[in-house]
Amino acid sequence: VQLQASGAGLVQPGGYMKLSCAASSNTFRYWAAGWFRQAPGKEREWVSCISAGDGNTYYADSVKGRFTISRDDAENTVFLQMNSLKPDDTAVYYCAAQRFMRCNRAKYDYWGQGTQVTVSS
Repeated sequence: VQLQASGAGLVQPGGYMKLSCAASSNTFRYWAAGWFRQAPGKEREWVSCISAGDGNTYYADSVKGRFTISRDDAENTVFLQMNSLKPDDTAVYYCAAQRFMRCNRAKYDYWGQGTQVTVSS
């Protein structure tokens, strides 16, 4: 399974941006999907996850209330809507999928290429 992320760009603080991640296989609709990010000089951090089936969502405290994860299973795509962006949100963002229906702390099995998000005035 291949994951293709899109939506990179530059946005001003307080602005918004939407990332997309399209999967190459229909089995994606049965898997939990997540987003991670890695800022320069920092470790990769988990951002959000959405379960398959019930669509339950989970967020890191740093993005809760500002970011929204969603999925369109007809299009095998997961999205990350990012609002009220801050300079600290600047990072390379990665989408990933787990071969489980429910989000959990197990490793992610598939990864997309990173997409750069820069928040700067």
